[in-house]
Amino acid sequence: MCMNDSFKAVTALLPEPVREEIADITRGGRSEITEIRLRAGQTSSYRVCIRGTQIEKMAAGRVLCDKEIINECINKFINYSYYAYEDEMKNGYITLSGGHRVGICGHIVTENGRVHLMRNISSINIRQAREVIGIAAGLAGKITTPEGRIESTLIVSPPRCGKTTLVRDLVRTLSERGYIIGVCDERSEIAGMRDGVPSFDIGANTDVMDACPKASGMLMLLRSMGPDVIVTDEIGKAEDIEAIESVLLAGVSIIATIHGAGRRDIAESRVAELVEKGIFRNIVFLSNRPRIGSIKQIVHINEGRMRRAYD
Repeated sequence: MCMNDSFKAVTALLPEPVREEIADITRGGRSEITEIRLRAGQTSSYRVCIRGTQIEKMAAGRVLCDKEIINECINKFINYSYYAYEDEMKNGYITLSGGHRVGICGHIVTENGRVHLMRNISSINIRQAREVIGIAAGLAGKITTPEGRIESTLIVSPPRCGKTTLVRDLVRTLSERGYIIGVCDERSEIAGMRDGVPSFDIGANTDVMDACPKASGMLMLLRSMGPDVIVTDEIGKAEDIEAIESVLLAGVSIIATIHGAGRRDIAESRVAELVEKGIFRNIVFLSNRPRIGSIKQIVHINEGRMRRAYD
């Protein structure tokens, strides 16, 4: 995977010692950086992908980071406007142009039991967002009935297996095939909205409810945009389950994801109730072998029973 132009623009905002270290790691074009971690009081570290493979490994850097380096990075990422990014930051991240995400850790200030703001940022994790056009073409056909209806589908994936990348391209593919897609993008990862404009190609027939809690966003899309399909990431709360049931009762299909590696993870989650009711007609299990975003198995649900459809 190559470092795309928008991620290069992000790395250009980093302090000079970090930029020089990135240049050393990527010199010769054999390695690409997918993740940059800076921690106050520790040396830099990077997640590196070997060009032409799916092999990733952590590489230790030499830049000793301090609070000044961390603050310089944050100030440039938010253009010195803490107020504009206050809501995102108290959720632990900043979304940059291009859909790239900066995870942040620091001292949390609470108010009435809720996170109010974050101070004294001590760690940042800069992750390159991926866009792989065409990766979901095969899956789109497998979850579409002969009559042209999109079946409700649950995508199950361990971390770092390309779940969001696959979902993003699935949204684009279905949108380009003429379906009206509503995306509830609570963490701004699927569309990477920036100033109301998506950072990725998500298709011309796609509407995005950005940075909105999933349960509320799904119902808002249902009422306001008349979608054929609602897509959301990482369901699991009780209110998510209730909202999904409301969407299905309105005749709209759902495509959602959860973290997990197999059927046991589903059985131990709140999503098990939806599977038992037959709300999801397909369960897609992802893997990072032989490559990130690989479909390990598709299981079709019929009258509450699982049947392997693709392996």
